[in-house]
Amino acid sequence: MKPFNRLLVGEGLLLLAGLTIDSGSASAQALPDSQAQEIQTLRQEVAALSKRLDQLTANQPKPGVQNLKTSSTQSVSASQMPASAGVVYAQAPGTTSGASADSGGSSWNNGMPEGVKKVLAALGNMEFYGDLNLSVDYATKGLQSSYLRPDGTRVYPLGNMSWQPDISSNLSYLGVRGKHTFGSPQLAFVYQLETQIDVSATAGTANSNSAQDSTVKGALTSRNSFVGLTGQSWGALKIGKTDAPYKTSTQRMNPFSGTPGDYASIMGNTGGDNRVEFGTRLDHAIWYESPNFHGFTFNALVSPGQNRGYENSTQAAGESDCTGGNIPGSGGGPVACNDGSYGTAYSANLAYTQGPLYLTAAYELHRNVNRSGDVTNTPAAAASADGTDPNDVGNEWALKVGAQYTFSTGTTVSGIYEWMRRQIPNYLESQNERSRNGYWLSLTQVITPADIASIGWAHAGGTPGDPGQHNTAPADPNAIGISNPPNAANMFAFLYRHVFDKNLSVYFNYAYLINQANAHYALGAGGRSVTYDCHDGSSISQGAPYCYAGGHPMAVSVGVNYKF
Repeated sequence: MKPFNRLLVGEGLLLLAGLTIDSGSASAQALPDSQAQEIQTLRQEVAALSKRLDQLTANQPKPGVQNLKTSSTQSVSASQMPASAGVVYAQAPGTTSGASADSGGSSWNNGMPEGVKKVLAALGNMEFYGDLNLSVDYATKGLQSSYLRPDGTRVYPLGNMSWQPDISSNLSYLGVRGKHTFGSPQLAFVYQLETQIDVSATAGTANSNSAQDSTVKGALTSRNSFVGLTGQSWGALKIGKTDAPYKTSTQRMNPFSGTPGDYASIMGNTGGDNRVEFGTRLDHAIWYESPNFHGFTFNALVSPGQNRGYENSTQAAGESDCTGGNIPGSGGGPVACNDGSYGTAYSANLAYTQGPLYLTAAYELHRNVNRSGDVTNTPAAAASADGTDPNDVGNEWALKVGAQYTFSTGTTVSGIYEWMRRQIPNYLESQNERSRNGYWLSLTQVITPADIASIGWAHAGGTPGDPGQHNTAPADPNAIGISNPPNAANMFAFLYRHVFDKNLSVYFNYAYLINQANAHYALGAGGRSVTYDCHDGSSISQGAPYCYAGGHPMAVSVGVNYKF
């Protein structure tokens, strides 16, 4: 018998002795003095043993054990005995009782309050996940030493425009998601909370000499976060914010995601620079995700404009910045949403998957995009109170088709063709840099089970106009103000990745972007990595910083990626 069980049995015997003595106390008074003295001595011995037993029991580590105290003057009845739940006094060899399993230490949450158990059960249904992607880069903006403005003045980029090292957090993030089934096994409540992680930098507002952004990318739920309902037979309905279907439809064709060679430098990027208008996350949205119907899937999203401005010239209700990457006051302009802010957005895609073949088509519409800040030299602009053209507000849409095929040789070939258009009056076409076509081609080859190489080429076609007359210094000053100016661009990328296991890999990336004289596309656009755009190091206090078009940014990156 174990020492702990012997103590319990001994305690029971003492209790029984105490009960016997107490029950006979009335007749003990009539006994001879010798017997009465003997009884008194026994009582004192029982009291001493009981006290010693209490001390020994108090030192036992077993939880849930209750000390049974007796005294020579206390009468204890069976109804006053402590409940035996959680305490095993005797047990046949080889048997197990429910009480023993609950309190004998076989379960780590024994004795835990029910409320805590419920919280832990809910946590058990959560999944924590993340993507840590850090790199050491060496890059240059590829700008000229000086530029001649159309008015004959020569301007000089300020700051270090040559090669510069940096350490980037790239697209690092953490998240938690979960699922709660209710009603029937086919119906579930789902949720996700995701945030960007600035591993190599301090989280804060993204202010720079060309953007006064009040959002904190490293804040809780800064990335895809939502709640929703799912059903195996009908799909999912969610509400919150998420990468738009237009973006996710071709993400699998972008092996350079989260590196300087990310195809978002050109794909979905209407005007160049560091925005990605049609490859982004949409806030305050509601969307539907279909199940797989014989290889077909469909996703559709709507993001209400919730903008009190007649021409979407204010921030959407509940948002800290303008939509469309238009930051109030960016570039030294007025504090207004007149450089890309829009109202309601719609996004959808249809995809088909059959074995190694993947096909998709996607469409996105931004209603009443306000770019009135681009035009200051029209009669309508001269007549307006703020000097901008009120007619420079129009719908913008994008359409793309993509295909991907993986051969038995481990070779994956991907291709995307994209159309993007801005609908404005004909007299404003001279500043319309948002209407263009473009394409992306990539090839990925599995060399060994642990080594993969990818090459990619993105092309941005020319646009009918350019608004650069107010703060752009092009490589060719004669290209400003003419129809169909030279503003096409090409980006070339190479990636080699070594995979240690399903979680950990290291990679080498090289990216080179060639802008024509009036183009100003940027590596790392949309915050995919450190951004190398057309702006120099001048202070915004000096007014709108120049965008030096025609640059040839280049970057070399070595990084490590850990997914969990």
